[in-house]
Amino acid sequence: MNITFLGGTGTVTGSKFLISVDEGKTQFLVDCGMFQGYKWLRERNWEAPLFDYRHLKGIVLTHAHLDHSGYIPRLYQQGYRGPVYCHHATRDLCSILLPDAGHIQEEDARFYQRHKLGKHAHPVPLYNGDTAERCLELFQPVAFDEKIRIGSATLHIQPAGHILGAGSVILEADGKRVGFSGDVGRPHDLIMHSPRPLPALDLLLLESTYGDRRHPQIDHAQQLAEVVNNTLGRGGVLLIPSFAVGRAQTLQFLLLNLMREQRIPKVPIFLDSPMAIDASEIYARYPDQHRLSAANCTFMCSGIRYTRSVDQSKALENIQYPHIIIAGSGMASGGRILHHMKRLLPDHRTTVLFAGYQAGGTRGARLLAGSRNVKIHGEYIPCKAQIEMLEGLSAHADYVELGEWLLQSALEAGTQIQLVHGEPDAADCQRLYLQDNTPFQVRVAGYRDILRL
Repeated sequence: MNITFLGGTGTVTGSKFLISVDEGKTQFLVDCGMFQGYKWLRERNWEAPLFDYRHLKGIVLTHAHLDHSGYIPRLYQQGYRGPVYCHHATRDLCSILLPDAGHIQEEDARFYQRHKLGKHAHPVPLYNGDTAERCLELFQPVAFDEKIRIGSATLHIQPAGHILGAGSVILEADGKRVGFSGDVGRPHDLIMHSPRPLPALDLLLLESTYGDRRHPQIDHAQQLAEVVNNTLGRGGVLLIPSFAVGRAQTLQFLLLNLMREQRIPKVPIFLDSPMAIDASEIYARYPDQHRLSAANCTFMCSGIRYTRSVDQSKALENIQYPHIIIAGSGMASGGRILHHMKRLLPDHRTTVLFAGYQAGGTRGARLLAGSRNVKIHGEYIPCKAQIEMLEGLSAHADYVELGEWLLQSALEAGTQIQLVHGEPDAADCQRLYLQDNTPFQVRVAGYRDILRL
């Protein structure tokens, strides 16, 4: 068995692993993510794939987030017509995430052309919404633990927390058993169940997003209440860039709870993301995968004002009183949040509250690092707003939580672990921690590395 690391190495985006078994007769991908963040990473999306899609027998997804699924429409556009295996909830979430990604790219390309921004006279999207819609015909959803056969390989997906449908992929082929952790959730997440411990493996590809950080043991509801009250006290608007799947639902639940407990004033909350609106409804379909009751799901979806259309989104600029806007994207790398930021960043009464991991090179990372201006749609926007980070809300386990998860698993001493899905510092810190605190052999994977088992 050969494993080629085609993404998710040295970065948290572009997860993509090419598996070749049975002496190369069977090739398939585990995850098919889009690169995001730094321009030099995003440019990889435009390069020719480092494999021949005509030889692929399938793609298996750990979960729906674009850094794991967002390159599928591009492959479809190039001619790939093989199956895409994933959990039912992942298929449902991809049915909104992928078309939305295509539509955003189309809108951005039209905006750049209309305003003559950028270097290209005729900017084009990586793929459009129609292509993303059509690629969904390839999806073949399965249940957790249901067997998937690709050539001589057998695989299944087991729950990993994180978001709906997220799982670790367990592959058996050529007499070896290999695990792909995917993004691993936290043991005491507010909404998702704990990740299931792993079986015995010959090799594990393990995420390392929070390899150099621990989640603080703080009351995130109290922190959120303080940010809301401070912003509203200044007469300002609270902007929350949010991931549409998982984080937006948690924020809705927390904000409505705080209002119900009278810890923050009752002000309008706008969910300005059609994708997040649809995702909230999908959460209600899978009550077995999260901790929310049916009543909690109804409560989460009530009291929120949904703005689906562009006109409804634009109309928010006419509101002259304090309010809260939750909009994508979570790292301020695209989407409607950018239009609100262009308008509100120069206002000292505004607060921008980030609520999740900010990859290097994104606007979120730059603002949190103290940048006082940020480039949006080709224009530098001065920032006089308060920039805050809501701690402790991540859907990723930190390095200690990952270490505990590994020790609860059936992995034997000496099991090989390749660290992926982490910035260089994070991955190396996690390597050191696991090396010192677990009996496993750990190294950090590199881009284009080929591992032979």
